[in-house]
Amino acid sequence: MHFGEVLDEDRYQECIRVAYDVGIRTFVTADVYGQGKADAALGEVLSEYPRDSYCLVGMLGHDFIDGEREGSKGYPRFTNPALRGESGYRDFLRRACESSLTNCQTDHFDLVMLHNPDEIGYTSEAVWKGMNALKEEGLSERLGIAPGPANGFTLDLLHVFENFGEVLDWAMIILNPLEPWPGQHVLDSAGANQVEILTRVVDYGGLFHGDMKPGHVFRPGDHRAYRPEGWVERGNDAMQPMRAIAEKHGLSMIQFASLWNLSQDPVKCVVPTVIQEAGEDAVPIEDKIRDYAAIPADFKFSAEEVEAIRKMGDNTGCMMLKGASQRHEGPCERPDEWPMREELLDLAGQYGLTKEW
Repeated sequence: MHFGEVLDEDRYQECIRVAYDVGIRTFVTADVYGQGKADAALGEVLSEYPRDSYCLVGMLGHDFIDGEREGSKGYPRFTNPALRGESGYRDFLRRACESSLTNCQTDHFDLVMLHNPDEIGYTSEAVWKGMNALKEEGLSERLGIAPGPANGFTLDLLHVFENFGEVLDWAMIILNPLEPWPGQHVLDSAGANQVEILTRVVDYGGLFHGDMKPGHVFRPGDHRAYRPEGWVERGNDAMQPMRAIAEKHGLSMIQFASLWNLSQDPVKCVVPTVIQEAGEDAVPIEDKIRDYAAIPADFKFSAEEVEAIRKMGDNTGCMMLKGASQRHEGPCERPDEWPMREELLDLAGQYGLTKEW
């Protein structure tokens, strides 16, 4: 994924063994990573352990079967009208799921999520009937949705929760103490519709692992180098008052960030990005995994602490969000931006969001 140092496959697979040995039992993969290579590498290691001893989460959404890569845009979504109509969604999802399961060397996912959907994915009943068929056919025990990789899609997620909540078990969002916005705005609807939340990027690009200091130099090609200049310094500054709270409770910063997430209903799972940073002072990636795995199982921040920490990291309005937007009035060139619909503004009002939120 071009973050930090590149791990060879042997060390990558050893990291999975370290994770399992220290008690981590949920593993998240996606067919988009290496077009199935990550699935295969993970599956090879997990085949060493009893299948009922871990949970496997997979992602489907991009068409690696019939689609063709479009340069830096990557592979198209399976819902692209140039590839198929809605009558073909169910068949594609089954084929894609079976392909990913073969790579993972297993016969079912514990959870499979619709990954990085376009507007059709958020709104089409045929898409969600196709997803539900994966559960009916025993290919996955649970179903979910995973927007991204960009941030936003908040109103689109509210629409999915309210309209397809009976099919959904889980949703993945970006959430951490330095990035509470906009993910915080979907939590009430998720809870009301009994959708559990898995949060990713809890590490905030690696900052909460503790070895990215002001002046950090990224290796050429590292995706984080494209973030706004100074983000590492600003993040470290914002973390200073958080450190006092973490130290009071005897927590490392990645434990602190994870527990802030888990102290909020309906967040039930946190998935950090674990990166081997470059440089002599970088913490070994295996130690980061051990640190994360040592999170106290029975700890929760109080509601007052959760809110105080949120205010410390409040990032409201810091970026242009993806998904439905009033910036667009007609067809969009990018598949992750589309015009606002009145029904979404109505939903926003129901959850206390103004049109200027």
